[in-house]
Amino acid sequence: MLFNSYEFIFAFLPISFFVYFYLNSKKLTTAAKAWLVFTSLFFYSWWNIMYLPLILISILFNYTITNTMIEYDKSRRKYFSKKSLLHAGLLFNIGLLVYFKYMDFFISNTNTISGSDIELLHLALPLAISFFTLQQIAFLIDSYEGLVKEKNFLDYTIFVTFFPQLIAGPIVHHKEMMPQFANVRNKVKNYKNIAIGLFIFSIGLFKKVVIADTFAVWATQGFDVATTLNLFEAWVTSLSYTFQLYFDFSGYTDMAIGAALLFNIKLPINFNSPYKATGMIDFWQRWHITLSNFITTYIYTPIVRSFDRLTFHKAMFATVITFLIAGLWHGASWMFIIFGGLHGLGLIINHYWKKRKIKLNVVLAWFITFNFVNITFVFFRAKEWDDAVKVLGSMFSLDNIVLPNFLASKLASLSKYGIEFGALATNLSAAGKDLIIWLLIGFILILVFKNSMDKLKLFKPSAINSFVFIMAFTISLYKLSGYSEFLYFRF
Repeated sequence: MLFNSYEFIFAFLPISFFVYFYLNSKKLTTAAKAWLVFTSLFFYSWWNIMYLPLILISILFNYTITNTMIEYDKSRRKYFSKKSLLHAGLLFNIGLLVYFKYMDFFISNTNTISGSDIELLHLALPLAISFFTLQQIAFLIDSYEGLVKEKNFLDYTIFVTFFPQLIAGPIVHHKEMMPQFANVRNKVKNYKNIAIGLFIFSIGLFKKVVIADTFAVWATQGFDVATTLNLFEAWVTSLSYTFQLYFDFSGYTDMAIGAALLFNIKLPINFNSPYKATGMIDFWQRWHITLSNFITTYIYTPIVRSFDRLTFHKAMFATVITFLIAGLWHGASWMFIIFGGLHGLGLIINHYWKKRKIKLNVVLAWFITFNFVNITFVFFRAKEWDDAVKVLGSMFSLDNIVLPNFLASKLASLSKYGIEFGALATNLSAAGKDLIIWLLIGFILILVFKNSMDKLKLFKPSAINSFVFIMAFTISLYKLSGYSEFLYFRF
């Protein structure tokens, strides 16, 4: 079930909300929790009920392991060491990811390298496996280190399955979430939270169906349909995807945060105007923040702790390894690994500049950062190496420049240099004027306006906010049509 669907907006969400608070109003708190688990699993099963047993097995196994570790010191009979339990849990979770997400990738590369002909498994990627697995790995490790005290199975299940963040995050941490579900005050309807939640949800919905889906048309045309691109079309293709990805994923996050607020649950911020960043360190402190926190705590930190003596170069080596893993987490493709490696190198350069106390002009720093991110997102979007080369090659080639027709009479002399005159974006099936207007809108939105999380913090019921909500929600509903999934559902 999609957030941007009539079924979710007009049926699932209101029914889940009213029944949950009705049960709480009757002091049936356990039943209310069970209802939230049921609705979340129903939400998950809407896609493919065949994978419901998978998430249930994952929850049961991880709960059993973590609960055993929590009770380990009190147990008289210790059949396994605590570390063995941790390793078993990690092996199960990572094995689950490897089997469903990467097995065909490994088989394909093995066939290429060795010349073998091992048959691919053609496994469908279970929905949300990357996200619910990371959350449970964090819980598992924290249980081993004695940071977890919660043992209630229903609370644990809600933590893993809570439907606003189940499919594509934010990646939540138990210490952020479980106290909120246990808080008695959160079991009563909070009309301020309802107002803020609906407001933020409408902004996220607008981001997705109006902005992201508009840019998606040109990104898809440039990457997947067009066989050749001129200079202008190549830059439009890359920028369209850069804007699509941000407005799509941040739109989903806004909707998740808004939906959760209806239940008095505050999800962590996941985006903080990342395209305003003036360096790659700054960028990753603003982009997919919950993933950055996870990889820092559970991947980077263990790597640096393994060194006998930490030096700057060892820390930078750990950074590259961490981002190669983060790139691979996004999907079973060399394109994601290249993306992760490039961002690791970008962070090394940024750290080196800071170490040398090199300072750049703010505008220049932003320009370099934004274009680096935009270029690396070409690999993130490309399905194959040839797709990336097609776009990047045209972005930096002067052999295929097309200027608009109205300049032909004034700049006719440029023809001898191979410059042509005609429609700007025929390969993207779009009018050049429309593309330029939308790109300008994209830049204005990311650079000038406050982001949705700033608006959440400053929100007060007012005529202006009511107007923004009504307009954003109405326009979004008008634009709802067909099937338009969120990009991160594929990861």
